[in-house]
Amino acid sequence: MRASWTLSLLSLAAAASALRYVGVDWSSVQVEEAAGVTYTTSSGEAKPLEQILADSGVNTVRQRVWVNPSSGEYNLDYNIEIAKRAQAAGMDIYIDLHLSDTWADPAHQDIPSGWPTDVENLSWKLYNYTLDVSNTLAAEGINPAIISVGNEIRGGLLWPVGHYDNPGNIATLLHSGCAGVRDSNLNPPPKIMLHLDNGWDWSLQEWFYSTVLGHGSLVLDDFDMMGVSFYPFYDQQATLSSLRTSLANMRSTWGKEVLVVETNWPTSCPSPQYPFPSDVASIPFSPDGQVAYVQSVADAVTSAGGVGLFYWEPAWVNNQALGSSCESNTMFEWPGTALSSLSVFSSL
Repeated sequence: MRASWTLSLLSLAAAASALRYVGVDWSSVQVEEAAGVTYTTSSGEAKPLEQILADSGVNTVRQRVWVNPSSGEYNLDYNIEIAKRAQAAGMDIYIDLHLSDTWADPAHQDIPSGWPTDVENLSWKLYNYTLDVSNTLAAEGINPAIISVGNEIRGGLLWPVGHYDNPGNIATLLHSGCAGVRDSNLNPPPKIMLHLDNGWDWSLQEWFYSTVLGHGSLVLDDFDMMGVSFYPFYDQQATLSSLRTSLANMRSTWGKEVLVVETNWPTSCPSPQYPFPSDVASIPFSPDGQVAYVQSVADAVTSAGGVGLFYWEPAWVNNQALGSSCESNTMFEWPGTALSSLSVFSSL
């Protein structure tokens, strides 16, 4: 069955901020297309999703890479195909290496099948993996603006070797992963990012970086950026004010570029699992609410000296909850109802 999804491109009256990276995660585009989904503008004109995104002011797309997924979805070949589409539409690429065969997040950081399980050999394998991925992208004419070594790694990566209770191993692994990207043929070299969730929690960010950097294997010269996830529907303490403070502290403490690389807002949330933070509680669950929320996050990032904001999977219409307790967090609506929220990117 083919489905048609619409999206409005209405302009906003004033710019909320001036961010270098204005982006979305569009990793599932080919999964959706294989399921028969097509994308149209608010006027009903069918266009490739990358063109709709670019026309709406998105300048960078984020793509997750899994090492050896059983279905092939989100593997490197899959990502090369969609990266070429994005580049042809004039957008930059942000490669998000999950370093797993499946989802990597605070609850899951599984070593890919067949990889070593001792830190010395695993770190060497990781170096060669990030080197090979980077060189393959270069050979395909893809030059990412950003590569993230790991995804939401506050609990570590490549468990159990790099679990949070082994911070020395985390440092060794991250150093190797960053070195592989740095030693690659990519030219100009991409910005190398480390990415934790709960970006509003300064104590968490401080603990992780101070602890891991304190072991000496990972040094500040290994990476360029600190990315965070920021979701308001998981914790009442996830206020915009706390996000602003955390990002500002990260930037001043370690001198790195900081940005929000995952966030979203619902258009429907009748039964939220947790209370929403106080400073977003008045924002409605609607397309207009999505615009107000994204502008507010962008303002927080900008005021903290941050450089970017990415909305997580606004076009994954077969998964509109996007992992939350809210029914819909996408910027598309079925069947054929136009949303105005994607227009917010033209003002960031």
